[in-house]
Amino acid sequence: MNNNKYKILIIEDEDNINNLLKALLETSGYQVISSKSCSNGQMLFASHRPDLVILDLGLPDYDGMDFLKEVRKDSLTPIIVLSARTNEKDKVDALDIGANDYVTKPFSSAELMARVRSALRISRRSIGEGKLSGVRFKSGDLEIDYDARRVFVDKTEVTLTQTEYNILAFLSKHSGKVMTYTSIIRDIWGYYDINSTKKLQVNMANIRKKLGDKPGKNNYIVNELGVGYRMCEIDE
Repeated sequence: MNNNKYKILIIEDEDNINNLLKALLETSGYQVISSKSCSNGQMLFASHRPDLVILDLGLPDYDGMDFLKEVRKDSLTPIIVLSARTNEKDKVDALDIGANDYVTKPFSSAELMARVRSALRISRRSIGEGKLSGVRFKSGDLEIDYDARRVFVDKTEVTLTQTEYNILAFLSKHSGKVMTYTSIIRDIWGYYDINSTKKLQVNMANIRKKLGDKPGKNNYIVNELGVGYRMCEIDE
């Protein structure tokens, strides 16, 4: 599918960043509409129904969180927050409310475009196939057979505990999206206590070791420090 089939809404009040984003996206073949306020962004979203939104939080009229809450009442359109706020609580709150990703300023253009592609790819797959309808997940050499509850890397089966498999399957079904520690813990264990994060980190370390993840490599799972984990989609 060509990029020009996708329409992206930018909501960013800083002229230089708004113009930069527009140039980056249009150069990559996307259709772009932009706004410099939350209220105008809401009108453009309602009238244009974009395929993805890049959202600043510090807007002149309302906080970007208000836009996020409003959209999530009835839409699953991917939203990437692009903000100067680096506080972990801001990141966690945005992701828990429904943001698909959170990128802090200053940002890498290449990384942002990769996250845009990933969010659109996941959205297209969810719409086309039904989010949980597929019986297999594939990313590079990694393959998960949901029906059989089996995991393979480079066609060799990886032995996981029940909890490790559940964590991996949960992340894969939300691949491309940062899942907060709290959202993972509640889905896997159904509760949160003082030891839950440590328990998750221990399981995650075992999963990444078994999948062959190595520092500095193009790994399947990325740790967003202080926030959560993201399952990456790796090209064949």
